[in-house]
Amino acid sequence: MANGSLNKVILIGNLGADPEVKHFENGGSLARFPIATSESYTNRNGEQVTQTEWHNIVVRGGLVEVVNRYLNKGDKVYVEGRIRTRSWQDQASKETRYTTEIMTDNFMMLGGKPSGAASNQAATPASSSQGSNVSSPNTNSNFGDSQDGQEDDLPF
Repeated sequence: MANGSLNKVILIGNLGADPEVKHFENGGSLARFPIATSESYTNRNGEQVTQTEWHNIVVRGGLVEVVNRYLNKGDKVYVEGRIRTRSWQDQASKETRYTTEIMTDNFMMLGGKPSGAASNQAATPASSSQGSNVSSPNTNSNFGDSQDGQEDDLPF
């Protein structure tokens, strides 16, 4: 952590549109797509209320081809990244505009095999060359087992 600060976002949501992919002259590429996260609660009147938040996701580098090939509107994804707010001058109105985006370090496709794939995994991990790997939920970690085979004394 640099200077006691942290910019970290973890989201699980569904794509609201197919990813838009751009390729640049210098060989770089970028993918953008919105994801929706929803929260449900019961209000004072006993009515069930669902509140949906939309997040603008940006993927760069080698993950762009994975996004382009396998992600489609409606797919469930796990996204790790950092918040970035950009501003620009609107040419028509001359107003300063702002957007908040999630710059993706890692992501995982959730909810079944991608269309056209022969794999039967429930989740497929993906990570950028800059970020750390996100492990699949099916990894062989034994968090509840201690080294000597006895249970640990953690409260959770």
